[in-house]
Amino acid sequence: MNEARETLRLAGIAEESIVDGPGLRYVVFVQGCPHRCAGCHNPRTHDPLGGYDIDGAELISRFQSCVRDNPLISGVTLSGGEPFAQARQLLPFARFIRELGFDLWIYTGWTIEEILSRLDPYETALLGCADALVDGRFESGKRTLDMSFVGSANQRIIRREEIKYRTSGPCPEPWQGTCSPHPL
Repeated sequence: MNEARETLRLAGIAEESIVDGPGLRYVVFVQGCPHRCAGCHNPRTHDPLGGYDIDGAELISRFQSCVRDNPLISGVTLSGGEPFAQARQLLPFARFIRELGFDLWIYTGWTIEEILSRLDPYETALLGCADALVDGRFESGKRTLDMSFVGSANQRIIRREEIKYRTSGPCPEPWQGTCSPHPL
């Protein structure tokens, strides 16, 4: 099966954002979130039946068109909803982004420990594509405006070096050798 032909469920795309990671970013908001955090700034992304379907190849084509029109785009952010709930579907797009040399940030309500403990090869491979992971559920009692790129003080920004360290061990087939991020 052609991986780029996977169908994703999206809430929307922001072609230009300065609040979802450093620089000017292309942001993909996936649809569906099992966390349903109270006070979430994207509650419309929770329902897995909301949003719309898009073919992975179409998502790649839209991104290519966007960066052709705006060469100031420096990175991509996967947000939600919960990106790791669609890890298999997002993986071809994430790999494409990394191969082009764009910075990739992923927001998740799970912690990196929770993701890795599931031993899901698609989740591990998607994690391995990230330059930064913003992990942890939004906790309204810990809401903060004092920290860049997070909503609550319990959330962490885990950088590429730490992700690489945590994903450098053996990976379940068929992802052997593909869990580590691409070199910049």
